[in-house]
Amino acid sequence: MDSSTNLINILKETVTNGSVDASKIALLPQEEQDLIKELQANGMLEEALLYVESIDTQKSWEELKDKIELRKKPVVINWRTVFQYAAVFVCLLGLVYVFQNNTNNSDEIVIPDDAIQLVLENGDIQILSPNGDQQIIKKNGEVVASQQENQISYASDASVDKLVYNQIKIPYGKTFVVTLSDGTVVNMNAGSSLKYPVQFIKGHNREVVLEGEAFFDVTKDKKHPFIVKTRGMDVKVLGTKFNMSSYKEEADINTVLVEGSVSLSSEAKPNEKTMLVPGEKGTWNNQKTAIAVEKVDTRIYTEWMTGELVFRKATFREIIIRLERTYNVTIENNKKELLDKKFNASFNKNIESIDKVLQTMSEIQNFTYKKEGKLIKIN
Repeated sequence: MDSSTNLINILKETVTNGSVDASKIALLPQEEQDLIKELQANGMLEEALLYVESIDTQKSWEELKDKIELRKKPVVINWRTVFQYAAVFVCLLGLVYVFQNNTNNSDEIVIPDDAIQLVLENGDIQILSPNGDQQIIKKNGEVVASQQENQISYASDASVDKLVYNQIKIPYGKTFVVTLSDGTVVNMNAGSSLKYPVQFIKGHNREVVLEGEAFFDVTKDKKHPFIVKTRGMDVKVLGTKFNMSSYKEEADINTVLVEGSVSLSSEAKPNEKTMLVPGEKGTWNNQKTAIAVEKVDTRIYTEWMTGELVFRKATFREIIIRLERTYNVTIENNKKELLDKKFNASFNKNIESIDKVLQTMSEIQNFTYKKEGKLIKIN
């Protein structure tokens, strides 16, 4: 039984018995308790009951005002009557608010924490199943994208002349692939989001905004540079393959170049460009004055796309964060002396469960753990 039904039933009982049952009133939300007391104080319980039994919660405030105005007698001003109708109006507004609020709450879509969300240009949210097969359709019936299993692809349409954005949000524990309208393929890692134009426009740079981690395979277009923006840093390319990691909970923003070339710059110093060649990683955060460049094994930074978790001289603190994202768990570490210890390890999330990973690491570092649903406690 919902709150509105409870309110009506208590109004009925109160009118029939001639008194308010305090024990039942106490079960209602505070706003409804106050409303019944107000109705009783103004001697309007019976009138309110008749009203709510026939109420249309979608009526506008103007219709309610008109209804009350019709009942007034304007010939002689009786201030007591005026105040009485003012009280009636306030109470009726209160009733409508309660019923509308309950109706609106029941219509709200609850989005699961582990859902892949596609935020459309009008703010509507569409849930994407990892194994889905559907079309993304605008309100005017136009198909802008199609989903097949773990990938969504946007169509190219040269007639479009206005930038319209979508945003995709990937929860912990999942990955997803987005093919943009120019053919650029973006592999999205867990706990990431990407904001991008539904259609790139001729004469404009191809700009997207990343939070989290993604691997970009950018379609070459010399006339329209591809720019990834994230937390005060820009990565500019023409056509290339690179991995970018920019999680809010991590200070460093890392760009690892696999193929082609990229230009890195910070918003603080946009004219200072740092070029990477394949096999290099550029690292920057807002505490540094320059972008640090080093040679790396790119596989360590890209094998997450096949489910591999590769750790090389990674601290336990860093490992915990990645395990939480990959397996959609929360790890509570009570063995603080482990945090700065460094590990070399490799796991595959498609083969090894979080229990198997922790069991292997616990045997090496002599710790115990307890799993309670999605919460893991390390002692």
